[in-house]
Amino acid sequence: MTDETEQWRVEFDAEVAFRNGGSLSVEGFRLDSPTPDLDDAATGELLVRHLGLLMVGEVRVSNRRMIAEAHKGSRGVETARTATSRLVELSHPVEHGMETLPGVPGPVLGDYLTREQSRSVYGPETEFHIGTISMVANTGTYVDSPAHRFDGEPDLARLPLERVADLDGIVVRVAGDGQRAVDKAALLPFDVAGRAVLIHTGWDRNWRTPAYFDGHPYLTADAADWLVEQGAALVGIDSLNIDSTDDPLRPAHTRLLRAGIPIAEHLRGLEQLPPSGFRFHAAPVPVIGLGTFPVRAYAVI
Repeated sequence: MTDETEQWRVEFDAEVAFRNGGSLSVEGFRLDSPTPDLDDAATGELLVRHLGLLMVGEVRVSNRRMIAEAHKGSRGVETARTATSRLVELSHPVEHGMETLPGVPGPVLGDYLTREQSRSVYGPETEFHIGTISMVANTGTYVDSPAHRFDGEPDLARLPLERVADLDGIVVRVAGDGQRAVDKAALLPFDVAGRAVLIHTGWDRNWRTPAYFDGHPYLTADAADWLVEQGAALVGIDSLNIDSTDDPLRPAHTRLLRAGIPIAEHLRGLEQLPPSGFRFHAAPVPVIGLGTFPVRAYAVI
């Protein structure tokens, strides 16, 4: 029988392959273990989180053994913060006729009251313009609420403001690694609890071109499950869809929205952000009955 007061450490060898090339090998590495029964997969996750490794593709653990030994503690990573703040635009402008999703009609902009017509209504040298717009709710950069996926769940009007505004943000960088699927291994180094997790794939470089609709990066089901387990507040991506559009089940949408985690899609400019140390805002208009609406997403650094 295991003594519950004992502390355990795990000793192991490991080979870490990175998404953008290269590898890291460790031999006889020891880490504090939360349990006396740790398998290879959990040991690999522990290594990635402890070292803060980014863009991890695969971790192979071998020669693992458990040691009854006092914990040594883990290292933290401090984030440098600037003395002054600045704003970073993270939304695509909405333009007449622009295409956001393949086959979905673009917005139609028009006039309810032209400037010329308004001159007969107001005083001398006074004029106004009142415009109109007709568009699909999934236009430009937008946020999905749970009602987008699940009937009866919170729509835009019932989406808690603290889920989409003034969130502590982090950026997960996978841009340039040549892989479409962003899995759990890429997220493990990050403390995502209560934060906006923004996936920087670099796909926004293809915006308003045919390439944007073909072969976009996406979040895997296991990554979405991990984000739910860890308590992420919001998840965003600078890509066509947070799911693979080849998968009709849309597992990332299903898992995140079921957990009440809003999704921001078609972000841009994430390369301008630091890994952490900024506040993220992406509040939609609180339209009753709609699950999705465009936002002016931005960060305060």
